[in-house]
Amino acid sequence: MKRVHVESSALESIGYDTESQTLELEFRDNGGVWQYFNFKPSAFKKFIDSDSLGRFFVKKIKGKFKERRMP
Repeated sequence: MKRVHVESSALESIGYDTESQTLELEFRDNGGVWQYFNFKPSAFKKFIDSDSLGRFFVKKIKGKFKERRMP
């Protein structure tokens, strides 16, 4: 999945696939890449429009979606 660089202290890049409703995040701290499934397009819009991507992730995404760490 193609990701784009974002201005965030927590995230390096973000990718989203509308068809599969998969969100992909690359984290700055360890460089790990994680995918989050069944992430609706409306939720993605709220995420990218949020004041803080890191804060939104902690409050609205982490632990709330099926996730997988990418190799």
